[in-house]
Amino acid sequence: MPPSTPLPTVRRRRLGAELRRLRERADLSATEAAARFGITQSRISNIEAGRYGVSAERVRALARIYDCSDEALISALAAMTGERKRGWWEEYREYLPTSLIDLAELEHHATALRVAQVINIPGLLQTPEHARSVFREGVPQLAPHEIEYRVSHRVKRQAILYREAPPPYTAIIHEAALRMQFGGTATAKAQLDHVLDMSERDNVTILVIPFDGTAFPSAGHGIDYFHGPVPHVDTALLDTAHNGALIDASAQLERCRLILDRMESVTLKPTPSRDLVHRIAQAI
Repeated sequence: MPPSTPLPTVRRRRLGAELRRLRERADLSATEAAARFGITQSRISNIEAGRYGVSAERVRALARIYDCSDEALISALAAMTGERKRGWWEEYREYLPTSLIDLAELEHHATALRVAQVINIPGLLQTPEHARSVFREGVPQLAPHEIEYRVSHRVKRQAILYREAPPPYTAIIHEAALRMQFGGTATAKAQLDHVLDMSERDNVTILVIPFDGTAFPSAGHGIDYFHGPVPHVDTALLDTAHNGALIDASAQLERCRLILDRMESVTLKPTPSRDLVHRIAQAI
């Protein structure tokens, strides 16, 4: 039996989607683009689906064929090519849902991250004990080894906040998430203490929506927003009960940014947010 072809990474799929949008804006079919580029139509289709890699030089050549003059966008797309070594998250692919693999890859490459959570502490801020207790409540129930895979994956994701040049990370957290006592009082207090410790890092901003705050949009959904070098290559992940939904269309991304802006507008400022977290931790 021949070896299976590796699944395309979320980064390669994202690059392919943007190249398809450039082609469609140029009003060219895949067949017409292939003829101008001197390759087969199936090759164009596979590049756009993320099944085939493409070099930075070929990205720039395609941009010329598509009459794209946005140098910032072209440079951002070119920067998404050339990675031959797969990331650490690939070792989890056969054990975890694809959405979690995609999440780790998106976080790794983001120039900045902005997340909003109402019921849960954001994953990059969770302690292992808190994460383990959250996964134990999963439906359907996870086996012990499945829980440990997820905890290990979550902890490895957090390394991006500690690297030499970490991305700016803004976490919008509702007071409800701070008061959920997953794992009991000791685990809950340790979790809040960890949030306080993380809030002292220069690259981390914690903003809390208090119970007595005003209404805000999308109250039932978590959002992870991954900034790229230019807004065209941003990506968002909507957290749902069934799976994560990736968003990369410009109109949808704009809507996500507006939602996050409105949520942030009803948060406490960083210092009062930290004071509220401290008060909740002291009351446990």
